[in-house]
Amino acid sequence: MSADDPAASALEEEAAQLDGYFSDAPLDPRPKYPPLDTSFNRCVVISNLPKVPDSKLDKLRKVVLKLVTRIGPLASYDGDDAATDDEPTSFLLPFDQASNSTVGCAFVEYESAGDAKKATEVLEGYKFDKNHLLKATLYTRTEELREIDEDGDFQQPSPEPYKEKPNTMEWMEDSCQRDEFAIRYGNETAVLWNDGKSDPAVDYDGAREKKAGINWCDYYVQWSPKGSYFATLVPSKGVILWGGKNFEKLARFPARGVDFVVFSPQENYLMTNNNDRNDPEAIKVFSIQTGELLRAFPLYPRDFLPDDPSEAQQIPPPPFQWSYDDNYLARMGTDLISVFETPSMKLLDKRSLACDGIREFQFSPKANIIAYWAPEHKNQPAHVDLIEIPSRKKLRQKNLFYVTKCSMVWQEDGDYLGVKVTRHTKSKKTLYNNLELFRVNQPGIPVEMLDVKDAVMAFAWEPQGSRFAILHAENPTSTKVNVTFYDMWKQVEPDKKKGKNTSADSNNNKQSQLLAEVTKVQTLENKQCNCLFWSPAGRTILLAALGDSASGTLEFYDVDSRSLTVKEHYRANQVLWDPSGRTVATTVSQPIGGGHFKFAMDNGYILWTFQGKQIHQASFETFYQFQWRPREKLSSKAEIDEIAKNIKKYERQFTKFDEAKRRRQRLEETKGKRKLRSEFRATMARLREWRARQKVERMELLGGYDSEDEDNFVEREVVVETILSSKEELVY
Repeated sequence: MSADDPAASALEEEAAQLDGYFSDAPLDPRPKYPPLDTSFNRCVVISNLPKVPDSKLDKLRKVVLKLVTRIGPLASYDGDDAATDDEPTSFLLPFDQASNSTVGCAFVEYESAGDAKKATEVLEGYKFDKNHLLKATLYTRTEELREIDEDGDFQQPSPEPYKEKPNTMEWMEDSCQRDEFAIRYGNETAVLWNDGKSDPAVDYDGAREKKAGINWCDYYVQWSPKGSYFATLVPSKGVILWGGKNFEKLARFPARGVDFVVFSPQENYLMTNNNDRNDPEAIKVFSIQTGELLRAFPLYPRDFLPDDPSEAQQIPPPPFQWSYDDNYLARMGTDLISVFETPSMKLLDKRSLACDGIREFQFSPKANIIAYWAPEHKNQPAHVDLIEIPSRKKLRQKNLFYVTKCSMVWQEDGDYLGVKVTRHTKSKKTLYNNLELFRVNQPGIPVEMLDVKDAVMAFAWEPQGSRFAILHAENPTSTKVNVTFYDMWKQVEPDKKKGKNTSADSNNNKQSQLLAEVTKVQTLENKQCNCLFWSPAGRTILLAALGDSASGTLEFYDVDSRSLTVKEHYRANQVLWDPSGRTVATTVSQPIGGGHFKFAMDNGYILWTFQGKQIHQASFETFYQFQWRPREKLSSKAEIDEIAKNIKKYERQFTKFDEAKRRRQRLEETKGKRKLRSEFRATMARLREWRARQKVERMELLGGYDSEDEDNFVEREVVVETILSSKEELVY
C-alpha cells in the first residue's frame, strides 16, 4: 500500500487519534467463563406425577410449570436458543417413546439453592390430584441414595436410650385440688398455688435459673389452653416451653422479636408473632411435638392494605383463628377467608373461601363452623353467615339492613351465637341496637331478634348455660347503667288436666316445661360498671368498673339467689376468674414497655372468693401480668349434675379433708414452739434427775434435814384484806 493511497492515510489519521487509549498490557484471547457449578444443589426431582400420553403432555407440562414457578424463578442462561417460555431448559419432563407416556417425574432447576430447598418443603406431600401426592427431593439427595449398596449387609441402628419426658399434667393430681397462677413483676416470674381459702404458696419461681445467673423470663408468659405448657417469651431469641413437676425446659422455638404467642386449642401447635410489618415471616407456626417450623406468614395478607400509607398504618393485622380440633387455621383477607389444613399448612382445596366484604369471622368453640359478617357490599344487604368446614356448606344466612357494625359472641359450648347489631336510620343520624340470637344446634338454625332501645355496651353468655347478660344505658357515656339478664328458654307451667295422671303424662308435662323463646329474667338498675364477667361455673357474675377513670367498684351478683355483695379495687384494669369459678383476681398492671408509673403504689392484685370475700392482696412497684393456669374439664355435664345432686355427701368429705388440712397447718405453724417446749421439758427432766442423785449428799450437809420432805413444813392460812377503792355517797 503506497503512501498516496487514501485508505492508508485514513488509517494513519485514525491511529493518531486513538494514540494513548490502548493499554500496553498483553492481550489474553482466551474467554473467561464463570466457575462451573457441579453441586446440583439448585436442582429438585419431583416424583409421583401422573403418567400421561403424548396428547396430554403439553397440558401436564403447563400445570407443573405453573406450580413450580410459584415457589421461585427457574434458572436461565444467556444465549440459550433452545429455551422457551413454555419449556425452559431448567425444566425437564421426561417422556418414554417406547411406552408413549411420561415416566412420572420431572427435573427442575431454580436460580437459588434456597428456592430449591423451599420447593422440597412445599411440594412434599402436595395433593396434585385425587390420586397423586407429590414427592420432592433434592438432586444431591438422590445421588446419595443411588450410592447405597443394596446388596450389602444391613446393620440395624442402635436405638437411643429411652428418656422419660416430664408429666405435663402432674399438677392436676394435686391432693388439695388447688389451682395455679403465674405473675410477672419487676425482673421476677413466679408460679403459685391457690386453694381459695388461704394465702398463695410458691410452686416455682425460677430458682434453678437464678442459680445459673439468668432470668427465667424477660417478657410476657403464656399458659397453653389445657395448662400443660408454660411459655416464656425471650424477644432476642424466641419462645421456650416449660412443663412437668419442676418446670423443666421442654422445647425452644426460634422467633426473633416475638411479641406474643397463641397455642392451638388441643396444644398441638404454637403460633408466634413479632408484629413486624416488614418481615415476610412475621408469623410462624410450629409443631409442638417435633419443634418443626410448619409455615411462616407475613403480618398482612396480600393486597389487604390500602395504597395510602397513613391509612394503612391505622389498620390492625387480621388475626389467625384455630378450629376447636386443631384441624384448621384460618385468617381473613380481602373478600375471603384463607383456611389452612394441618399439619401440611396448605390451603384447603387449594382455594380460599369467598366472602364478599367480610369484616370479621370466628370459629365455633365446639364445631368446625365459621361465622362471619359483612356489611352492605355490591348491592347486597349486610348479612351474617354460618359456613361448615371443610364442605363449605352454607348452614344459615341472616340478612340485615341499615347496619353500621356487628359484634359476634359465641356461647362456650357452641350452642348459641349472639350478634350485637348497631343499626342506623335512613338519615344515618341516629343509632340503635338489636341482638340476633342463633340457636346453632337446632334444626334449621332458627334466629331470634331482640330489640333493645338503649345502647348496648357489653354482651356476655353464661358458661355452660342458656342465659346471657347485657349492659345497656340510654347514653353510651353514662356512668349509671342497667344490667339485664335473659334466658334462651322460657319456663312454661305444665297443663293440669282433670282425671287420672299417668306416669307417661307426668313425664310429658315435665318435658314441655321449656319453650325455645328468649325470656327476660331480671334487670339491675343504676349500676356503676362497664364490664361483665361470668364465673366459669355459671350462676355468679361480676359487674366491674374498670379503668383509670372508673371507680373500681366490684359487684358480685348471684343470679339464682339474687344476692349482691359490693367491694372495691381502686384503679383495677383486669378481672380474671380461675378455671373452677371459686376464686377471681382483680389486678392493676402496667405494660412491660412502660406506662402507669404514676400509679405504682396501686400495682398488684387481689384474690376474692366468688362470694366477694377478700382472700389475699399483694402489691408491687412494677406489676406486668397475672394469668391463671387453665384446667381441662374432665367431668361431663351429667357427672356435674350428679355431684350437685349428692352435694351433702361430698360436703362431708370436703369438711373432713379441710379439718385434716387445718390440723396439718396448725402443726406446721406451731412446729417451732413445740420444738422449744420439748427441749425445755427435756432440760427440766435432766435437772430433776441430777438433783435426785445429789439428795444423799445434800442431806448429809444439812445434818439429816430433808428440804423436800413435806412433813418438815407447817402450813398456816393467813387472810389479808386490802381495800381497793372506797366511795362516799350521801343518802337522803
